Amino acid sequence: MSTPATPSVHNRANPFKARITANYSLTGEGSNKDTRHIVVNLGDSGINYTPGDSLGVIPRNFPQTVDDLLPHLGLDPATTVDQPTGPVAIRELLISQYILNRVSKKFVKAVLERLPEGSKKQQLAEIVGNDEAFDDYVFTRDYTDVLAEYPATFAAAEFLPLANKIAPRLYSIASSPKAHPGEVHLTVAVVTYNTHGRQKYGIASGYLGHGQDLNKDEVPVYIQPTKHFHMPANDANIIMVGPGTGIAPFRAFLEHRQVEGATGKSWLFFGDQKKSTDFLYEAEFADMQRKGVLTRLDTAFSRDQAEKIYVQNRMTENGAEMWKWFQEGAYFYVCGDAKRMARDVHQTLIEIAQQHGGLSPEAAKEYIEVTLAKTEKRYLKDVY
Repeated sequence: MSTPATPSVHNRANPFKARITANYSLTGEGSNKDTRHIVVNLGDSGINYTPGDSLGVIPRNFPQTVDDLLPHLGLDPATTVDQPTGPVAIRELLISQYILNRVSKKFVKAVLERLPEGSKKQQLAEIVGNDEAFDDYVFTRDYTDVLAEYPATFAAAEFLPLANKIAPRLYSIASSPKAHPGEVHLTVAVVTYNTHGRQKYGIASGYLGHGQDLNKDEVPVYIQPTKHFHMPANDANIIMVGPGTGIAPFRAFLEHRQVEGATGKSWLFFGDQKKSTDFLYEAEFADMQRKGVLTRLDTAFSRDQAEKIYVQNRMTENGAEMWKWFQEGAYFYVCGDAKRMARDVHQTLIEIAQQHGGLSPEAAKEYIEVTLAKTEKRYLKDVY
């Protein structure tokens, strides 16, 4: 069984400046996604972790994003702003401390107040006055988009309170410290979109995937220990469901079990869009199967056939075998999208308990949600 790591002096308030030593694409040419494998070197930080933990990353904006914005605000990049540590140039402050890829509602309201009377003001007032329209408006726009449409200038001291501060993003760790000492591996799906004639990125995924040079000690990180998503004893059987980047912790689990010579069986369900372009870590998992570290691998590639097939469909097909594993004490893990995938997987578990356990709908729900999840703590989720 994995034991929790010793707490480090580095935490959210005191992150370690790590370096990215590798960054390569896991998706093939023609994929609809840009999923990357990122290797973070922890240097002399003394940071350690256990599989199931997450890495907190404090991202930065692309300098170009700030350079696009400053002229619209009417600000000189060298303008300094007093900070607890001393004066800092507004350009550097915006790169490192403020969320700029999505505009705040308070900023849009401040722009509305500054607009002269006329059609532009009336147009923006109608958007701000309708909750649904206002939500839609800010969802696809950053500060530059708004100011390009509704010009208004702000002093640095006026703008900063209207923008939201950058918060850390948590990424499930995709490596075992025993397999990769001194490193943390991440599986990052870069969020990319084009709105209002401009290319934009998710702030953290864009930073990790395309916004940070290799081998520079400047990526602020810390470990966020898991409260519950730990591996069981090495002789326990585990079933893991991790489509897309939800695969990350299960790569870590399997690497850890391989190093430790675990005797328990492992069953992995992985899904994505296309086998030819989106089978993340395919060669590694094939090697683990050959070595007996991974007992079973079931995949679901939703766009490789006319009818979409997902991980929960593969679970249903293998329901009898899954129920047998549960009766033998297997632990069940799911990682990834909370809204749809994890909900569908949960419902499928209840249906398997009904069909193969002979339980009534109520008893099946009780078994999955109470007995398995709470009493025996064998149903564990890392969903977001």
